[in-house]
Amino acid sequence: MPLRSNFQKHTIHRKLLHAAHVMGPTLVALAFTGISSGIAHAQGTMDFSGAQTLMTTFKTFAMYAGAVICLGGLIFAGIRMMSGRFQDAIPGLFGALFGAGVLGWGAGWIGSLTGQSM
Repeated sequence: MPLRSNFQKHTIHRKLLHAAHVMGPTLVALAFTGISSGIAHAQGTMDFSGAQTLMTTFKTFAMYAGAVICLGGLIFAGIRMMSGRFQDAIPGLFGALFGAGVLGWGAGWIGSLTGQSM
């Protein structure tokens, strides 16, 4: 068996060091996963009451925001119509329609996620 030169030993050592450097974090993560798997099985049930409360808050916000947008669009369109500028009232009517959509579909969709009825 021929003897290896100093250069070959250094190259092999450098390659092994590089491989350990690259694979080290993965091996540590896998070891941690193996150790913590016993801990993960010891967990109890999860409580989603906070998420339910948050979704109820979103539903309430969607209802209020839809009502404000709808009312604002109707007021804008009404003022434009009373002044005789019917073409300028069209964006206000679309705003009112958008507000009604947020009020109805937005709150209804969020309510369906939480299991609440309208």
